[in-house]
Amino acid sequence: MMMLRGLVPALCILAAVLPAPVAIALAPPPAPEVSTPPLSVPRSLEFFYDLYSFRTDGGGTSVVAAIAVPVARLRRERKDNRVRYRFDVRFVLADTASRAVFHTEDSVFVSTPRALSRQHLLHTYVEVEAPPSAGTLQRVVVTDASRPGVGQLYTTPFPVPDYSGDDLMLSDLAFGLPDASGGWTRRGVTLALLPTSQFPESSFDIYYEIYNLPAGNSYETEISIQPLEDDGNDDPDERAVRALFSGESAARADGSLAELRRVASALDKGSYRFTITVRDMVTGQSAARSRLVQVRGWRRGTTMVAAMPRGLGR
Repeated sequence: MMMLRGLVPALCILAAVLPAPVAIALAPPPAPEVSTPPLSVPRSLEFFYDLYSFRTDGGGTSVVAAIAVPVARLRRERKDNRVRYRFDVRFVLADTASRAVFHTEDSVFVSTPRALSRQHLLHTYVEVEAPPSAGTLQRVVVTDASRPGVGQLYTTPFPVPDYSGDDLMLSDLAFGLPDASGGWTRRGVTLALLPTSQFPESSFDIYYEIYNLPAGNSYETEISIQPLEDDGNDDPDERAVRALFSGESAARADGSLAELRRVASALDKGSYRFTITVRDMVTGQSAARSRLVQVRGWRRGTTMVAAMPRGLGR
């Protein structure tokens, strides 16, 4: 590895930025028609999420939603001398052109000996496979399983990428906490996925896939971390941390190669643009992906919990 320019001794990456989501609080259930005081309107359920896309072996696209919910937003329950938190997740991809809908409905259940900090994050992931389409809408709904009518919905256009063809391409860049004992698993790699707006001031992993890089071809990977806070004294490009890696492709028969990088040093609180650029030194082709990451600087604590088909684990 050769460091080209640097402020910290290690690096990694992220991918395409989602458009700003539109928040819609779910309506509470109607008040009963009896002479009782009116019910108070429950608050919405704040949560954070990111979407990451990858090529499937069948030619479609897998879209993974990384979701995090602050414990303070969930009702705390007690059962069998333990504390539990529950929420449900619905993830939908709707193709407006073909009118096809792809979705999953899952539940998250956490049981602990004692109550978690109110700032603690419970995070999970759900995954849906869909055909590529420029006219797809995405919708993520999270509801408190113990309080009917309390939840939040985010929906935006989300073109599902097409990873077919022969050109050199990169998947999205997926970010997760290192040394995960459980979480999203793909090609032998396990990531405790977190939304990019909620990263602590610690080390983290970045996973991505390179497509159409033939086995045996030499290639280079450049990783750039650019701080976005401008103090007025420096050119942001000049303050970027960059590193260059070179190697020989060990791609599968379909020309795809998975890579895992780690940012081994904690980044200071602030916003950063992560960019990965891959160059095939044989064909001369290059491909790049960028994503914004917000390092919060807090140590609120996180727990990765596997989502289960809705109705199980209650």
